[in-house]
Amino acid sequence: MNFKSIPNEYEYLSWPEVKNIAENKRSTIIWPFGAIEQHGPHLPLATDGIFVDDITNEVLKLLPDEIPLKKIPTQFIGFSPEHIGFDGTLSLSSQLLISIISEVGKQLSDVGFKRLILLNAHGGQISLLNTAARELKKIAPNLSIFPCFLWSGVVGLNNLVSKTELENGLHASLSETSLMMEIRPDLVGDERPYEDISSKIPEGWSLEGDAPLAWSTKEISNSGVIGDSRGANKKLGKDLKKLLINHWHNMLLSLMSSDWPNN
Repeated sequence: MNFKSIPNEYEYLSWPEVKNIAENKRSTIIWPFGAIEQHGPHLPLATDGIFVDDITNEVLKLLPDEIPLKKIPTQFIGFSPEHIGFDGTLSLSSQLLISIISEVGKQLSDVGFKRLILLNAHGGQISLLNTAARELKKIAPNLSIFPCFLWSGVVGLNNLVSKTELENGLHASLSETSLMMEIRPDLVGDERPYEDISSKIPEGWSLEGDAPLAWSTKEISNSGVIGDSRGANKKLGKDLKKLLINHWHNMLLSLMSSDWPNN
């Protein structure tokens, strides 16, 4: 089948096009996940979804036309109970989100798709998507599921941002503010909050890491920001976007050049 001129977005395909793509032995669906949750007074609620949607679309533009990889619509509302208490946050229950992934994933498998990539940009649902992938695998054993985090494994990230930012800039701080300044500058407000929580944490413990805390943003931040957004700039945002695009372009090329794990 000639995939040229067929859109990257699943929802714009006809049913015969979907059928033909799904029959390919390397047919793959990428499903981006974000959240609708507070991101401080200066970033939009849809920050995570905007990031993953933009990066995914940019990567798909770079991939060869013949690759049987399609994107289904980004899931913008996610699992965000840690941000409840700040106006605007919308959160699905863990059970409901797992159910959505299971139902949609099972239908994709029934059509004949071989692989499903859950590309998530919201740190608060990393473990949940890992669990959802395992639940889906039980009812769709022929589908290979990859629960991935947009920011994980990105080589060179530590060359762009400091160790402090990587460890403690968890939400709406330097990296996210800078990236939004590059992707959607019209959505970035003027405030640059700073909420330092690292000095209060006992040695060996952390909000996220080897000995983490199930935290609520209201308990640790007045602004909703966790970290330091004061140095945010468009140059850093441009570099971060390029790094993310290059990383996921390489990752998808590598996967799509292989039959793994359905050898």
